[in-house]
Amino acid sequence: MAALLLCARLPTNTITTPTSSRSTPSPSFLSFPSTATPAARRRCRAPLLASSAAAPPAPAPAAQPFRALPPSETTVLVTGATGYIGRYVVRELLRRGHRVLAVARARSGIRGRNSPEDVVADLAPAQVVFSDVTDPAVLLADLSAHGPVHAAVCCLASRGGGVQDSWRVDYRATLHTLQAARGLGASHFVLLSAICVQKPLLEFQRAKLRFEEELAAEAARDPAFTYSIVRPTAFFKSLGGQVDIVKNGQPYVMFGDGKLCACKPISEEDLAAFIADCIYDEDKINQVLPIGGPGKALTPLEQGEMLFRLVGREPKFIKVPIQIMDGVIWVLDGLAKLFPGLEDAAEFGKIGRYYASESMLLLDPDTGEYSDEKTPSYGKDTLEQFFERVIREGMAGQELGEQTIF
Repeated sequence: MAALLLCARLPTNTITTPTSSRSTPSPSFLSFPSTATPAARRRCRAPLLASSAAAPPAPAPAAQPFRALPPSETTVLVTGATGYIGRYVVRELLRRGHRVLAVARARSGIRGRNSPEDVVADLAPAQVVFSDVTDPAVLLADLSAHGPVHAAVCCLASRGGGVQDSWRVDYRATLHTLQAARGLGASHFVLLSAICVQKPLLEFQRAKLRFEEELAAEAARDPAFTYSIVRPTAFFKSLGGQVDIVKNGQPYVMFGDGKLCACKPISEEDLAAFIADCIYDEDKINQVLPIGGPGKALTPLEQGEMLFRLVGREPKFIKVPIQIMDGVIWVLDGLAKLFPGLEDAAEFGKIGRYYASESMLLLDPDTGEYSDEKTPSYGKDTLEQFFERVIREGMAGQELGEQTIF
């Protein structure tokens, strides 16, 4: 899946959360306050998980039944609403007639380039609430005037997969979404996860898995509450980084022989439709749902050959030994022990190495191998159609931004 050599970089944001990957939170659950006063917004940030010495938690409000209701009478909370997939989820839910409560930051988009006015216009007619998903008290206070909600969709993801940022966003902020959703009466929760968590070697994968465990545990505790965990394969945009390179006559870069890994990429529209299906489809209740796009799995070699055919050029490849990345990671890991500020640079190297060698397909538990045949397909958009569009129109709207790793 990785198309270019990794360019290690330091994180652009300073993370102040003290918890590190070496000391992750225990999976005891949290209480769900039914209301939040303005004073809560002025208090110090409350601990995420309830202390064993704390007073008994207040009962959550009754879950809002909704599957017998038409979409026009249901409200769906969406966090990560301005992200790459979140924007399409909001639009798909609106298209189906749901009322949507979309949570956004005051400055969103790549490097905060979108103003609040831009966000409101982009997500209209959704109700947009600007808040901080990293602060549970603030989030619930900002949302409390807009409840109740019937279901929630969490599309949050750490920007680059850095160690502390992974736990801050992929675990804690996602857990805050569940807190707020349950506090507002949501009876169903849809999580956008990732298929790669089935083989967790990276910090963001461990953070996502920790939340998945707690989500399933909450459903086990409350029979009126259900969930759907969606684990997509590769996104189209993550495979489009070399379109202009090939179009301009330069070689396609791949690791090894280009057959180390494969994926069944899915478009943002098709993935958003699948996520929206999870709101009502009872066969998706309390399920982990790996999902890919239509057609067979494609290796980087096949993706490169497709690109050259579409631009009408003879294939030219640069084959980079995967051992080069191993050497870079070894050096960065060693330096990170002396200079903790390089911890994320080492993690970025591991992320690049992972995507260069691990398939984004279902891992067959019987064989221990990735399986194209057992990876479910959904939708109608193909990678070839995406490449054709990017060749004509460029990557506008498909930028990876701070998530660029390879």
